[in-house]
Parts: sequence; structure tokens; C-alpha cells
Amino acid sequence: MPQPIRLDRYRQASPQVYESLREMILSLELAPGSTLVRTELAARFGVSQTPVRDALQRLQHESLVDIFPQAATQVSKIDLALASQAHFLRRSLEMEIVRTLAQERDAVVIAKLRAWIAQQVAFAAARDLEGFSRADQSFHFEMYAACGQEPLHQLVRSLSGHIDRLRNLHVPTRGKVQRIVADHTAIVDAIAAGSVKRAQDALREHLSGTLAQAQAIRKAHPGYFSD
Repeated sequence: MPQPIRLDRYRQASPQVYESLREMILSLELAPGSTLVRTELAARFGVSQTPVRDALQRLQHESLVDIFPQAATQVSKIDLALASQAHFLRRSLEMEIVRTLAQERDAVVIAKLRAWIAQQVAFAAARDLEGFSRADQSFHFEMYAACGQEPLHQLVRSLSGHIDRLRNLHVPTRGKVQRIVADHTAIVDAIAAGSVKRAQDALREHLSGTLAQAQAIRKAHPGYFSD
């Protein structure tokens, strides 16, 4: 049986259940197509079914679960159309963000971005892909925060469940981790040099990697994808 998940009793249960389930879905601990049973989830989290229901409704809104009334709830399969849409939005926003950062050349921001890259290198050396992915997310969040656009990062995050899962299938591929580190380094080097074009070119190259390999990833994991 899955291990019980302890919640912080000083916080509302529903957001914590949502956050935990979302992370399990994105990390593929809950694989696409998995069936979710409310009573079992309630028991695992030590809560009533109400917080579980609320969390599942939020996940349904993000297209991460499919709820079939009077039937079952399942983790949604990866939809490449939704992944492509999220990619388009993220690329559009981050192209503008790196333009702003390259124009400002803020030494403090550049130092913070390099620190996140250093953490990624350390996680890669330890073969800790979970830690590597967290540092990767933090690197990109740092860019949004530097421009005062944290709410836009939250928007992108809420729409990126399908591209994030696709990416998590891609990260273990040989050379992918090293490619991400090299891409991030190229982006920051261009920002530090004040080159908008180089920063945007490096970002475009960086964000195109996973989607360009979508069909190969799908072929390797056919049961994880919708038709």
C-alpha cells in the first residue's frame, strides 16, 4: 500500500492535497491513465473526501485528471496539442523576459541565475533528477521574478502540466541534463553581455528541445499519450 502522506495541520487540507497530487502526476509517480479512487486518497492523506474532491476539481481544470461522473477519475494522458500550446505561451513570455534582463544586465540577478545553474550541476553530478528539475524550475522562476512577473509564472505553471510531463520523460535521455545546463549557461552569458539577440536565440533553442523530440518520446511510451 502507498505510504500515508502527512499534511501540515496549520494549513488548509485541500491545497496541500492538490499540491501533492499535482507533483505526483507531473513526476509520473502517478502515471498517465492511472485510476484515482477518492476513498483511497482520503485515507492516504488522512482527510475526508471533501478536500480530495476539491483538489481533483482543480486538477481537472488544469486538464491533469479526467473525472467521469458515477464512474472513475483517471490521470489524464499527455496531450501533445496542449503541450504545444503551453510551449507557445511560455516561449512568448520568456522571450520578452530575457530581452528585459539583457537590457538591464543586473549583476545581482545574473549571480542568482548562475547560482541556480551551479545547483543543477551539483544535482546532475549526484544523479538526482528530482533535485535537478526543481533547480531548473527555480532558474526560470528567477527570471520572471527579476522582471516582477511572478503571476505570469504561476499562469504558465498552471497550463504546463502536459509539457512538463513530456519533459520529465525526456530528461533521463542521455545527454539531456548536460544540454539543459549548457543552454542555461548560454542564456545567462548572453544576458551578462547585454546581447538581446543571443539571449533570445539561446532561449528559443533551449525551449525547443523537448517538443522537437515529442514523437520519439511518444513512441517510447505509447500508453502515456492520448490519441
